[in-house]
Amino acid sequence: MSSLRAEAGVGQVTLTWPAVADAVGYVVHHGAGPDSLAPLDHGGGDLLVVPCAPYADTRREAGGWYAVAPVRSVEDAPGTPGSPVHAEPLPADAVPEVAVRVDVADRRGRLPRPWRTCIGSEHLSHLLSTDECGGRPIGAESVAALARVHAELGVERVRAHGTLGDDLGVVTTGVDGAPLHDFSRLDAVLDTALGTGVRPVLELGWTPRALAPDEPWHEITPAGLADPPRDLSAWADLVEAFVRHLRERYGDDELARGWALEVWNEPNLGCFWTGDQQDYLDLYDASVAAIRRAHPTLPVAGPATAAVGWLDAFLKHAGGLDILTPHAYGIPPLDLRPVLARHGREDVAVWWTEWGPTPTHFHPVNDHPWVASFTARGMLAAARADAAVACWVSSDHFEELGRPPRLVHGGFGLLSVGNLAKPRFWALRALELLGDEEVGTSVSGDGAESLVQAWAGVDPDRVAVTVWNGSLQQHDWAEPRDDLRRTVRLDVAGLASGRYAVRHRRVDADHSHLAKHAADLGVAGWPDEDQWHTLRGLDVLADLPAGPVDVGADGTATLMLDLPTSALSLVELTPASQ
Repeated sequence: MSSLRAEAGVGQVTLTWPAVADAVGYVVHHGAGPDSLAPLDHGGGDLLVVPCAPYADTRREAGGWYAVAPVRSVEDAPGTPGSPVHAEPLPADAVPEVAVRVDVADRRGRLPRPWRTCIGSEHLSHLLSTDECGGRPIGAESVAALARVHAELGVERVRAHGTLGDDLGVVTTGVDGAPLHDFSRLDAVLDTALGTGVRPVLELGWTPRALAPDEPWHEITPAGLADPPRDLSAWADLVEAFVRHLRERYGDDELARGWALEVWNEPNLGCFWTGDQQDYLDLYDASVAAIRRAHPTLPVAGPATAAVGWLDAFLKHAGGLDILTPHAYGIPPLDLRPVLARHGREDVAVWWTEWGPTPTHFHPVNDHPWVASFTARGMLAAARADAAVACWVSSDHFEELGRPPRLVHGGFGLLSVGNLAKPRFWALRALELLGDEEVGTSVSGDGAESLVQAWAGVDPDRVAVTVWNGSLQQHDWAEPRDDLRRTVRLDVAGLASGRYAVRHRRVDADHSHLAKHAADLGVAGWPDEDQWHTLRGLDVLADLPAGPVDVGADGTATLMLDLPTSALSLVELTPASQ
């Protein structure tokens, strides 16, 4: 890492370095002097690793000495940091300009949409709930949330915990002490989910009490236990019976339309799995063998580990794996293709089946527009790494630490209780509205790619560009940062001459921001009926004023955007005659 560069910018220092071929990420080191460097905590709460350059240090104490160390395996210590370099942020005497150039003639093929593959959800038994939260029906709104993310974000699958849990009564004990399988309630859940347009990624867990070892039990929720099954053969019988039941009830043609099975959730965390790594690998082997006895090709996924843990050990061991499913929060998805290549598993797909801005329940960042730029940055990183990403989760009807206490409470959901869109949802909606074909973009200026990024696509007679400005640092996420504001010159080249209508939509502190709308209405707990009505009227991706633009013989439209930090813009150009 001897070719690390530190570039001074207004309010930030941008670090760039050449990629290391077999690295999955990098740890940035910082200190007041070259001999006092320590890993820089970007505040994501999960991993200190960042996926790639460039990286902007936007902390208030930014500046000083920096070095970068490659990470080849998250399980191992980072490599040795390279030679340190020094830089200090520039004073904020003016708003810097960043240039974004989109070339409509530079066609890149079908635009990847990593968010479509899957989304997370609370236990699917929620879909059948008749309870209320905040006066809202949990079951009906959970169903409506899945339907909305399918319709507006293109989401194809849903993943949830507790497929085999006690809340669905999948296993009971007969009079002779033998396990009895009953999939009728699970059938009702799956039928309901399919009715929303999504198909399931069925996470095999938790351990039903009928298959658990003797008490004391380690309860995850009343739906199931973190204890390994006392008898892996009984567990395998359950898995095999379940898969055979799926084939009989839904048929192979339906299962081939996107269903998948994932073995457990986050077994490297004691709260979800009380066994050790080998116990999990034994469970995985027994599950895969059972699945294959019942179905020859149904995709199998794992290890669903927190903070990208156990990957090398798992890939070294695991057979029958179709999809690698790591989890991470607070950072863009890492490029795991070097890990797969190291184990000769290049044919395995990568789905991040849990991903979001923070692993912390009820964290206010979940409701803040900071997450809009974070989400867009993460999806672009995933697209570049040929990976899929499941945002955790679809709805604030989520109860791992109890039911939501108020409308704005830092819930994990893209949608609130009441199914009002939060900034993360609007970021994905803006990306979903990009055209079907990706076109080339380039970004230059103060904070290019480290703060400001762009992604563009075209449809017949329409160009759509998303541009966002945001830091990966979470230390000052709620604090206005005028020094990180940027003026963006957007040049869209390769157009036919003529007049174009311009539509400009925005997510920021004042637009498409549910928490701000609720605060403006004085909603401290749950809205009253009038407030619900007003909030539903504000549930749109907000428009900013935008006039037409004339394109001359050079084929370039030029627009100037004022882009504060934690903001995302969607700009669409359409020939005025359309």
